Amino acid sequence: MSKKIVIVGGVAGGSTAAARLRRLDETAEIVMFDKGEYISYANCGLPYYIGGTIEDRKKLLVQTPESMAARYNVDIRTLSEVTRIDRENKTISVHDLSSDQTYEETYDQLILSPGARPIVPPIPGIDEAKALFTLRTIPDTDRIKAYVDEQKPSEAVVIGGGFIGVEMAENLRDVGMNVTLIEMANQIMPPLDYEMAAIVHQQLRDKGVNLILNDGVKAFKNNGTKVLTQNGKVIGTNLIILSIGVRPENELAVNAGLSVGTRGGIQVDEYLQTSDPSIYAIGDAIEVKCYINKQTTMIPLAWPANRQGRLVADNMYGKYTPYNGTLGTSIAKVFDYTVSTTGNNEKTLKSLGINYEVVHVHPSSHAGYYPGASPIALKLIFDQETGKIFGAQAVGKNGVDKRIDVIATAIKGDLTVLDLPDLELAYAPPYSSAKDPVNMAGYVASNIVEGLIETVQWHEIDAIVENGRTLIDVRNSSEFKKGYINGAINIPVDDLRSHLHELPQNETIYVHCQVGLRGYIATRILRENGFIAVNLDGGYRTYDQVIRDKLDSISNKGVSKTNG
Repeated sequence: MSKKIVIVGGVAGGSTAAARLRRLDETAEIVMFDKGEYISYANCGLPYYIGGTIEDRKKLLVQTPESMAARYNVDIRTLSEVTRIDRENKTISVHDLSSDQTYEETYDQLILSPGARPIVPPIPGIDEAKALFTLRTIPDTDRIKAYVDEQKPSEAVVIGGGFIGVEMAENLRDVGMNVTLIEMANQIMPPLDYEMAAIVHQQLRDKGVNLILNDGVKAFKNNGTKVLTQNGKVIGTNLIILSIGVRPENELAVNAGLSVGTRGGIQVDEYLQTSDPSIYAIGDAIEVKCYINKQTTMIPLAWPANRQGRLVADNMYGKYTPYNGTLGTSIAKVFDYTVSTTGNNEKTLKSLGINYEVVHVHPSSHAGYYPGASPIALKLIFDQETGKIFGAQAVGKNGVDKRIDVIATAIKGDLTVLDLPDLELAYAPPYSSAKDPVNMAGYVASNIVEGLIETVQWHEIDAIVENGRTLIDVRNSSEFKKGYINGAINIPVDDLRSHLHELPQNETIYVHCQVGLRGYIATRILRENGFIAVNLDGGYRTYDQVIRDKLDSISNKGVSKTNG
């Protein structure tokens, strides 16, 4: 006797599960419900349709209900909201939104893939804001697109500096709007650490985005045409995009008595089974284990949902492939830059009390003598004792994606930083260098693990100099004149040996160059000559990008815009 499998929710997780289930069993009865009219579409492409990069709306639709039903023989019921699960009788209640009728449907096994929805806080005036939108679905996109095309707003405010908020800021800017991006934290894009986000802050400002950090929205006035911030700014606007995060659609699970976590995510085991053995859950609505630190977390990304959709089907048919956790590998386009991360950042590791070490390198995307090379800021976070890779972050114009992908693969393959120099990666001048940026990061990290060098971080160096320690800037004099760390002594690395007699023998000497390489050479010279030497990780470039960002943030305080 064939079994009946009911799926609640389509898009990445539910649709993938349905397709895999059919490939495993031609006889099963598969019924998929979705309260919207679209069951498989490209969430991540929505901002680019609004911005005009993707011109054809149809290209956002991965599968229509008709095409999927024909190919996979799935009973697809759109505009059908599942409102209740009766676990005892193995039935669900379905509200047909077209006919406004409610009926019961039985199941043998149930997959919950309801996704997540935007967080909409009770900000004063939010209900009266006429041109306020969230972006999560195709209908959301259609509403925003229609408003932009018909009303042609000139001023836009984006609230929230996550990946979607930043992508929307770019796309609204691309269609000619003046855009203000408001973020309550001191940085955008939370998977990045602050010094890496500072590079992205500068890119947004260079492209004309009015970036407001360390400030939240206090209220909306005049039907949403004015945004008041906690710090007293008043911003005139014709359009508001609210993008401060999502929360899991967990009401079905909660009302059915299924276990949920403290963040509201549906709890599942490694085989994606809930506390009810007949019910599975996948996608943005579930709690997952972090692949790095094994703690529970919520990571609403497309890759995990797709992977879970396939695995849940396998597990229902006895293949029992565990979901080993989410690494959180992500990427975004920010105007001319690509921003990408994988694994844990410093903030996460600090909160868990995990000891770690950091290196920053700034290699070129490909051979410097071949036209078009541009720098990549690459950060690697690892265990100094074992070399285990905890995470990585990269920002640059070219080649960022493949470097993060290599490191994400290395993490999944249990490689350490000591293995990264041994990766034989594709090289030709238009694509890389003989020592790929991943190799370079591995060399620097290996030097730390092997005790060949000791480093200090960008946020520590000012206090060190203020305490009277010696800091040597080993760049050439022309570089030094363009900008320097207060208190630094300029001795170019090639002249260092002739100045050794001038340096203190009985204290630690701190060294820096532009990106770290000459600083490393200088510390080796000093250490081989009996000195105690420490290199500034990432060099002046990493330090300077933070200082400039802080100055830009300070200069923006008190600025008000009342046009719109």
